[in-house]
Amino acid sequence: MTETRGSPLRKFADFVREQQTRLTAQWMKTVFGDVDLVEADKLTYQQLADHLPDILEGLCLALDVEDLERVEPAIERNARKHGLVRWRQGYRIEELVRELDLFHQVLADALEEFADQDSTFTRRHEGRARRLIAETLSMVTLTSIKEVVSERDRKIDEYTGRLERANHELTLKQRLVGDLYESRMQITRSVVHDLRNFLNAFSIALQLIERAPSKADMALTLANRQASDMKQLVDQMVEYSVVLGDGTPNTFEPVELHELYDELVASSRPAIEAKGLKLRTAFDPALAVVTSNRLKLKQIAVNLLSNATKYTKSGEIELAFAMADAEHWSIRVSDTGVGIAPSDANRVFDEFERAAGDDIPGTGLGLAIVKELCRVLNGQIDFASHEGVGTTFEIRFPLVLAEAE
Repeated sequence: MTETRGSPLRKFADFVREQQTRLTAQWMKTVFGDVDLVEADKLTYQQLADHLPDILEGLCLALDVEDLERVEPAIERNARKHGLVRWRQGYRIEELVRELDLFHQVLADALEEFADQDSTFTRRHEGRARRLIAETLSMVTLTSIKEVVSERDRKIDEYTGRLERANHELTLKQRLVGDLYESRMQITRSVVHDLRNFLNAFSIALQLIERAPSKADMALTLANRQASDMKQLVDQMVEYSVVLGDGTPNTFEPVELHELYDELVASSRPAIEAKGLKLRTAFDPALAVVTSNRLKLKQIAVNLLSNATKYTKSGEIELAFAMADAEHWSIRVSDTGVGIAPSDANRVFDEFERAAGDDIPGTGLGLAIVKELCRVLNGQIDFASHEGVGTTFEIRFPLVLAEAE
C-alpha cells in the first residue's frame, strides 16, 4: 500500500533533489578517481553529467509514488539516451556498467545519511528505498547496455555493408585488371602476328631478287607494299597510344563545321575514288559553329571514312553532317561494304577487331580510337550493319561541349 503525501520515502526523494549537486559532484569525483574508467578522464563536466540529472529525477519520482512501473517509460527513455551518448563518447560496456555501479554506491551512501538524520525513517522504509534504487539502477544499466549493443550492431552492419561494397568494387577492379592484361596480351599477339607476316613478305621479296634478278621489280613492289602496311600499323598504334595516354585537360574551341566538312571531303575523295567507289556527301545548312575540339572531331571522321573505304569493294560511301535535335548535331558515315556479322557486333569497338579476314589490311584499331575520342567529346555512337549490305555509323555530339563534360 502506497503511503500518503509526506511519507518517509517522499522525504528521502526531496532530500535527493536538494542534494543533487553535491551527490553529482561526489559521483564525478569517484568516477575520475577510478582507474578502470579510462574514457571518463577525456570528458568535460557537462559531457560526464550527461542525462544523470534526468535519471536521478526519475528515481525520485519512483520514490514519490513508491512504484517504479508508473515512471518506467520516462526512465527508460533517459537510459537509452544515456547509453547512446556513452557509445558515441567511446565507452566500453564494462565502463558504462562501472560508472552506474558507482552512482548506485553514492545513492546508497545518501540513503544511509538520510536514515541517520530522520528518526521517522525506519529500517522498513530504508529497505523499500534501497529496493527501488536497486531496481531503478538495474533498469537504467540494462536499457543503456541494450542501446549500446543496438548501436554497435547497427554500426557493424553499416561497416559490413561498406566492406561488402568495397569488396565488390575490388572484385570489379580485379576483373578489369584481368581484362586489361588479356587485352594487352591480345595486342602483343596481334602485333607480333602482323610484324611476322611483314617480315616474311620481306624475306620472300629478298629471296625472289636473289633467285630471279629479272623479277626484282615485282619483289620491290611486294616489299614496298609490306613497308606501307607496316607503317600504317605503327602509325595507328602510335595514334591509339596518344589517345589513351593523353592526360592533358580538354581544350574546346569554336569549330566551323562547314570548313571541317570540306576538308574531310577533299582529303578522303582520292582514296575512295581510287577504289572505284562513289563518295556521296551532304551538309545540313542549319549547321554553323559548334563548341568542341576540332582535331578530335577530325580524327573520328577520318577513322570512320578510312574504315568504310577498307571494307567496301564496290558501291558508295556517304559522309553527312546534320542537325540531330535542338542541342545536338551528328556525323554519319555509311558504306555498302561487307557489313558486320551479328555475332561480332559487341566486339566491333574492341582493340584489334576486324569485320573481315586478314585479306583486308588494317590494324583493327580504328573503331577503338573512335570510341575513346567519342568518350572525351561526349559523343553517342549508334551503328547499324547487315552482312553483304553495308554499315552506317552515326555519332551525336553536343552543339556546345562544356569543360565539365
